[in-house]
Amino acid sequence: MKKSSKLFLLSTCIVVLFIVLDQILKIWVKTHMALGEHIPVLGNWFYLYFIENEGMAFGMSFGQNIGKLLLTIGRVVIVGFLIYYLIRLIKKDKADWIVASVLSLIITGAVGNIIDSLFYGVIFSESTPLSVATLFPDGGGYAPVLFGKVVDMFYFPLFVMPDWFPLWGGEYFFPAIFNLADSCVTVGIVLALIFYKRIFPEQEKLKTEN
Repeated sequence: MKKSSKLFLLSTCIVVLFIVLDQILKIWVKTHMALGEHIPVLGNWFYLYFIENEGMAFGMSFGQNIGKLLLTIGRVVIVGFLIYYLIRLIKKDKADWIVASVLSLIITGAVGNIIDSLFYGVIFSESTPLSVATLFPDGGGYAPVLFGKVVDMFYFPLFVMPDWFPLWGGEYFFPAIFNLADSCVTVGIVLALIFYKRIFPEQEKLKTEN
């Protein structure tokens, strides 16, 4: 098998595997947990804690309807560019398994949350603190296409910061609640910074020439 074919296969496997896992977990949480419900997984260190947000990573928000729409459209554009860029690197033989894996993780994370925004409002009833959502409800979903809420569930209240610590004193070290797609994006971005020269070879070439 040619190198390019192997890299395309690797990228496809990463994207499909993590998107499937991300969606399976989100659908389970959405159809088995009420909004705000939390289930201990590892003592007081790790919980499944069900919240929803407008689509930004780690439960952050960006505006309301207009912000939500712009966020979804912007994410679609970014994913399109990343897919184009990855294909271009592979075809020009400027990619290896690290480059393919890193870019695929970022693409996967973005797509995972795009799916929520695009379709969850249409296929689910609304989650509330008193009721669990149903899939394909008779009365229709809780929001139109593009306005679905992203499902988050991973919560790691590892330890409380000392009171004397600036800004975050007395709060948990990492209070954010996130999902598998957020994790893929975060890991991908960190690795992209570490392997910057491999992922952006043309930029490094321009620096060398100048």
